[in-house]
Amino acid sequence: MEQPSAEPFILILEENPEQVLLIQNAFQADEISCRVTAIADGAEALNFLHRREQHHNAERPDLILLNLHLPERNGREILEDLKSSDRLRRIPVVILTDSDDEEDIFNSYALQGNSYVIKSGDSDRLHQIVQRIKGFWLGIVTLPIE
Repeated sequence: MEQPSAEPFILILEENPEQVLLIQNAFQADEISCRVTAIADGAEALNFLHRREQHHNAERPDLILLNLHLPERNGREILEDLKSSDRLRRIPVVILTDSDDEEDIFNSYALQGNSYVIKSGDSDRLHQIVQRIKGFWLGIVTLPIE
């Protein structure tokens, strides 16, 4: 079992660099301290999570924000992979995407995503959404240690 770090480690899987910056800023905006890393490519994300290739020392995230629309491997594939892994399945995964498609929502929960949040195109609204995600997952919930 891995020892918890002093600060939660958040992994953002998002291909849009502008939204990554907004999400990172929202996570750094208050007194709840955390570390944030972003990866824009699905295949790279899986290499990071499974500690393959150049990521052999990658830290296990405490929380993942996952966009369904990623290049190489999409969010559904990543979620399915995570939840089928004994080592990774307990990491909470928040689907943070622009899709309001009922099939995407249903499939995300069927694959054991922990929540499904539709992103706003408005930067102020997106900041508020991420602040609420952070407040819930880092301020209220007790995250699993593993």
